[in-house]
Amino acid sequence: MKYYIEKITEYGFDEAIEKVTEELKKEGFGVLTEIDVQATLKKKLDVNFKKYQILGACNPPFAHEALIAENKIGAMLPCNVIVQELDNGKTEVAAVDPVASMLAVQNDKLSAIAEEIRSKLQKVIESV
Repeated sequence: MKYYIEKITEYGFDEAIEKVTEELKKEGFGVLTEIDVQATLKKKLDVNFKKYQILGACNPPFAHEALIAENKIGAMLPCNVIVQELDNGKTEVAAVDPVASMLAVQNDKLSAIAEEIRSKLQKVIESV
């Protein structure tokens, strides 16, 4: 089982970030964190890396349900979505597959929540 949902787009990097953020909002997600991996690696290691952004997306009602069902699930939140520039000039957008990541958690209550979040993230990725 793949641990991510992905799509290669024709959007430029910045445009892809805008589009995925817009699509996340449509599905009830907000972006809590933004990590510019390229800038971080340059600053911390003085290495050049491609454009790569990690967006920490959260759907508050589902996060609340998950936290009630499993009080340590916060260690796996938020749902990460990445945008990366590919060598061919295209941009890839990918999101964690919450069903795959929840396999490690032995809690049946989380399965339904993970399925719903997966469905929403698939819509986001397909819409970009």
